[in-house]
Amino acid sequence: MASSAKDADPNLGFLTKRDTEVKLPRPTRVKNKTPAPIQITAEQILREARERQEPEIRPPKQKITDPTELGDYRLRRRKEFEDKIRRARWNSRIWVKYADWEEKQKDFARARSVWERALEVDYRERTLWLKYAEFEMRNRFVNHARNVWDRAVSLLPRIDQLWYKYIHMEEMLGNVAGARQVFERWMDWQPDREGWLSYIKFELRYGEIDRARKVFERFVACHPRAMAWIRYAKFEMKNGEIARARAVYERAVDLLSGEEDEAEELFVAFAEFEEKCKETERARCIYKFALDHIPKGRAEDLYKKYVAFEKQYGNKEGIEDAIVGKRRFQYEDDVRKNPMNYDSWFDYIRLEESVGNRDMIREVYERAIANIPPAEEKRYWQRYIYLWINYALYEELDAEDMDRTRDVFRECLKLIPHKKFSFAKLWLMAAQFEIRQKNLRAARQILGNAIGMAPKDKIFKKYIEVELQLGNIDRCRTLYEKYLEWNPVNCYAWTKYAELERSLSETERARAIFELAIAQPALDMPELLWKAYIDFEISEGEFERTRQLYDRLLDRTKHLKVWISYAKFEASTGMVDTDRESDIQTIDDDISHQEQLARIQRCRRVFERGFDYFRTSAPELKEERSMLLEEWLNMEAGFGTLGDISLVQKKLPRKVKRKRAISSEDGTPAGFEEYLDYIFPDEMAVTPNLKILEAAYKWKKQKAVSDD
Repeated sequence: MASSAKDADPNLGFLTKRDTEVKLPRPTRVKNKTPAPIQITAEQILREARERQEPEIRPPKQKITDPTELGDYRLRRRKEFEDKIRRARWNSRIWVKYADWEEKQKDFARARSVWERALEVDYRERTLWLKYAEFEMRNRFVNHARNVWDRAVSLLPRIDQLWYKYIHMEEMLGNVAGARQVFERWMDWQPDREGWLSYIKFELRYGEIDRARKVFERFVACHPRAMAWIRYAKFEMKNGEIARARAVYERAVDLLSGEEDEAEELFVAFAEFEEKCKETERARCIYKFALDHIPKGRAEDLYKKYVAFEKQYGNKEGIEDAIVGKRRFQYEDDVRKNPMNYDSWFDYIRLEESVGNRDMIREVYERAIANIPPAEEKRYWQRYIYLWINYALYEELDAEDMDRTRDVFRECLKLIPHKKFSFAKLWLMAAQFEIRQKNLRAARQILGNAIGMAPKDKIFKKYIEVELQLGNIDRCRTLYEKYLEWNPVNCYAWTKYAELERSLSETERARAIFELAIAQPALDMPELLWKAYIDFEISEGEFERTRQLYDRLLDRTKHLKVWISYAKFEASTGMVDTDRESDIQTIDDDISHQEQLARIQRCRRVFERGFDYFRTSAPELKEERSMLLEEWLNMEAGFGTLGDISLVQKKLPRKVKRKRAISSEDGTPAGFEEYLDYIFPDEMAVTPNLKILEAAYKWKKQKAVSDD
């Protein structure tokens, strides 16, 4: 580009290559992609631009007055079209516009030449054939149009639109024989069903019933589907040929009865045909034959039609027998293929229960429970056990046979390998059944066997609940002892045992149980146990024992919540509900000023002990130390005039945002993260850098005040 510019003008010799390069504008990035409230199309913009042009800048309209100007205009336009074609021969729109322009000039030979040249470029473009044929028909060149259609359907026989247009032209011209001949040529290519149906409709329009019947015969031979046979039978039915229609259905059944996808639709149509002919017995036989030969999953519509048919022409027993028989056959097939599929057994049992035949129900239950899982793993037995449970519930609730119910529970408990796993639900249901039969001795025996063979938390809890409802306290104590011998780490059992003794006013026994519990080397939830013990002592009014408990707990753990709970206890010791007006005088009499001060001092000592621990023994727990001071500050504020918040404020830390490096899983640096650091006053006195920071902080604060 630079050299050409230099050659054109010697004064441009100083330009460099960078100066002569064309700089393309950067593509603008659309930030807001939401649609505008008023949509404007490109067509509207162009139309408004043309309408709002000023008269002086509008392009002048050319008026042709003599043949010479007309020839020049045509020559110029043809040259434009030829140039466009030369640049893009593949673009069919240019060819169509070119041919349309020649047609408007009434030069049909040139237009025909353009169409032929376009077809030489791409004869597979259906639009060109359609436009070409329409051009010939529009200008009444019938033979030319026939020639075009004949060439089109010969080269593109799989495009149905060309055949339809060809046949439509012949039919509009009244050439029925020619249209039939075109149809015959089309049918030799075996088109889809719409083509065959169009041929049939064509023959029916001209009353050619026999010809339409022959076309139907060829149609069902070409497309042997249920829809084709049904259309053929409906055609015969419409023409009053009932025997022929029945013969069509029978031929279709012989051919398609083994096709599962087609058989249902065919049988439904056949039965409806017999129903319209008032042949109800024939229709019933067809429905039954279909139900016996079509799988259940593919016969939903058939079942609905059969039920509706029986409701109209049959009785309820016939409906139920047919449906239940088919479903029973299906379930038998399922359980024969996979006897370990317990879901199929459940469905089968539910079907028999809906029928109500007790012998059949028990037979299915017995056959189902005979399929024992092959592996002694609990996950394989979970669905299987529910067969036994449902069996027992059926015998108790529906059959009301208590002896058989007891036998079912007994056999099931014998079958389970309790040394590897067990089911607490089954033990409890067996015991509850005996309780409902008022056989307490048998229920205790079942629960005792459960504790001895497969102890579980549910069994202990339910057994204790039963004995407690009966008022057998000694048995409850024995069960709690067995419970704790089996699972000494269970804090729930220790707590409930102590609550039982406390409810019986056995304070010393309850305290002894709590002492045994906290002396255990391992507990699952020790915090709940200690809280229950402390609440017990507080409810008994043993404040000194409570303090000793807190001290013993602090010997084991120095958790923040323990310090706060201890301080709150000291702050609330001896206080009563001041919201009740009747107790105001009692508060003034019982709690003197000195006692309140002593209580506050004890609370402060607990906070100070906790603060000293976090400051000296655990200096890294700065956040816990800060939370302890905040709780202490709130407590001092809650004391009112007796509180001293200055004691806490001088110890409060200052929060500082800092950054620290973080690393990824493989140890490489991954950046920085912000965290809150707490700077306490005693740390400022030790670290010189913190003194400088403190001085800078004070200076900044003073400057802000002076600016204000």
